[in-house]
Amino acid sequence: MSIDKIDNLNEMHIDVLRELGNIGSGNAATSISAMLSKPVNISVPIISIVDYNQATEMLGGPENTLVGLLLMLEGDVRGIMMFLLEKDFAHLILNSLLGQNLKSFEEVDEMGLSALKEIGNIMAASYVNAISSMTGMSIDISVPEISIDMVGAMLTVPLIHFSSVSDKLIFIQDKFCGGTDSAEDAQSHILLLPEVDSLNNMMEKLGLSI
Repeated sequence: MSIDKIDNLNEMHIDVLRELGNIGSGNAATSISAMLSKPVNISVPIISIVDYNQATEMLGGPENTLVGLLLMLEGDVRGIMMFLLEKDFAHLILNSLLGQNLKSFEEVDEMGLSALKEIGNIMAASYVNAISSMTGMSIDISVPEISIDMVGAMLTVPLIHFSSVSDKLIFIQDKFCGGTDSAEDAQSHILLLPEVDSLNNMMEKLGLSI
């Protein structure tokens, strides 16, 4: 029986997504470490299947401001991937790359936005390559669109695109450690919303079905 919506994913499927997240996060940490020329480690990602209200609260509430990077997945896997970066993550990147001591998102200039967009590209490629390696599927990603906005506003994009299919999404929480100083610990959040046909194809390629 095929998956008709994200809600149908069981623990076995979530374990597979967790493994994809582990590989993708590890690749991302390696790439970011090379970009920043400093060690970057990552904890085991937390994978959850949540609805939009739960996602909003897990991201600090509808009025919490984050950096959002939106990418479209195309090819054998179609859907949306969103990276939502908290201020501590943006600070880690901008301080290391540009020497900017970020106190608020209002201080992010065009150069800073460009740097964050490049990080989004690197992270997206890391996750997509993990999925491709495990499934043999060909996946393309669009150039990321970046915005700094409140959580409630940013989540309207996947809500509009996927509310007719499912009210749930795949929520991945990552914690990056930029050094021995805990002040350099930073969190990022990934929202993954593959189209249902793509989700079925992924699970079939991995030998899983419901």
